[in-house]
Amino acid sequence: MNVPQIRMQSISAQISIHTNKAEQSIQQPKAELSIEQPKATLHIETTPSRLTIDQTEAWADMDLKHVSRRIQEAVEKGKQDILEGISRRVQEGEQLKRIENGGNPISEISRSRSGKPPQPINIRFIPSTGSVKIQYEPAKVNIEVQENKPKIEVDINKPIIDFTPGTVEVELERYNDLQIDFVEGKKGIE
Repeated sequence: MNVPQIRMQSISAQISIHTNKAEQSIQQPKAELSIEQPKATLHIETTPSRLTIDQTEAWADMDLKHVSRRIQEAVEKGKQDILEGISRRVQEGEQLKRIENGGNPISEISRSRSGKPPQPINIRFIPSTGSVKIQYEPAKVNIEVQENKPKIEVDINKPIIDFTPGTVEVELERYNDLQIDFVEGKKGIE
């Protein structure tokens, strides 16, 4: 028996794709910047220094005293001399009152009053140390600063963007094809 055969031969379709890339360019212009810095306000207040020199005691050490001071010292010395005189007379009176106890109080009193006590020998610096009084008040400086903030102005420029979109081209380069053949078969074994 003859069995017919079917032969099929197919060719696939083939497409071609061509692409053009997209192009993009971006430019960013610089921003425009304006800065203004006002000067700071400065206020300086100064209290002057003060120097005080008191030479009163130095002049007194050199015996160059003011009249009022000499009068005051004479008054003080007079009071002291009066008190010393009263004290001495009371003491001498006490010695004479006890004359019966023995001794010779009159000669002792006259001996103590007849001679001056010896003056001590000593070196004296004129004027004495510390007799000039110095007082100093330093100057005072008060500084006030008022800052002024800077004035900043910024104009922003927008970016310049240029864009060309890409393209895709698709073409059918070869069509598909299907061929079918009928072939008579070979005789088989009977």
